[in-house]
Amino acid sequence: MSLKYVTFLFAAAAAVVAPHGIAPAEVKTNPTVVELFTSQSCYSCPPAEAFLGELVEERADVLGLEFHVDYWDELVHGGGKWKDIFSSPESTQRQRVYNLRIRGRANVYTPQMVIDGVAEAVGSNRGAVLRAVSAASGQGQVLGVSIDPVDGRGYQVRIDGTLPEEATIWYVQYLRQYTTDVLRGENKGKTLTNHNIVREFRPIGAWEGESLELDLTEVELPADHGCAVLVQRIDTEHNVPGPILGAGVCPAQTS
Repeated sequence: MSLKYVTFLFAAAAAVVAPHGIAPAEVKTNPTVVELFTSQSCYSCPPAEAFLGELVEERADVLGLEFHVDYWDELVHGGGKWKDIFSSPESTQRQRVYNLRIRGRANVYTPQMVIDGVAEAVGSNRGAVLRAVSAASGQGQVLGVSIDPVDGRGYQVRIDGTLPEEATIWYVQYLRQYTTDVLRGENKGKTLTNHNIVREFRPIGAWEGESLELDLTEVELPADHGCAVLVQRIDTEHNVPGPILGAGVCPAQTS
C-alpha cells in the first residue's frame, strides 16, 4: 500500500446537524481543507481519526485528508512495535515543514490537524479544530476550483481568479475508508477505521496568476477512492507549502 507521493516542494446543499457537536455550516464553493497527521501506532490518535471521520461524513464544506507519518513505526511499547501500513516519510516531511512555518518549531506531534495550510490544532481538540475551521471558512481560499468528469476517463479542472502569486496545483487521491486490526504497539487489540487516507499526492501544474484549465484525462478512480485538487501558495522565503488558495473535490465519474 505504498503512497504515490511526488516530492515537489519538499525536494526543490446544507451540512447535516451532527450528533457529536459538529455545528452545521453553509456550504461554500471551496471546502476548507483539514489535514490530519496521524499514526496507527499512536495511542492518542484514534479519537482524532474518529473526529476526522465525522467531519468527512457530516460536513460538506470540509475536505478531510489523513496523512500517516512514519516516525512512530520503529517505536517499541509494551505491546511491541507496529508499522502503520499507510505511513510514509513524505507525510512526515509535509508535517515538518508545516510546523516550521506555522509554529516556528522543528518538532512534530500526533495527532495534529492543519487547517487550510495556515492554522494547526491538536486533532482530538474538537473545539479548537472547529474554531479554526470556522475562522478559515471563506477567508483564505480566494481561487475557485471546479472539477468536471470527462467520459469516465478523467476530469477537466478549471481554476478561476486573478491572484498575482505563484502556487502549486496538486492532485490528491485518497482511500475513502479502511479498517485495520492492530496487532502490536500502543493500540494493540484495537480495530481502527481511517478515512480519506492519502495514497497519491503529486503536482499537476503551476498557478501563475490567471484563470486556467487542466485536463486529467487518464485518472480512473477505484470505487473506494476519491480525489481532489488543491492550489497551494509557495512560501518562497522558506521553500515550504503555504496557505491553500483553492480546493475542489472530484465528482463521481461518468460511465
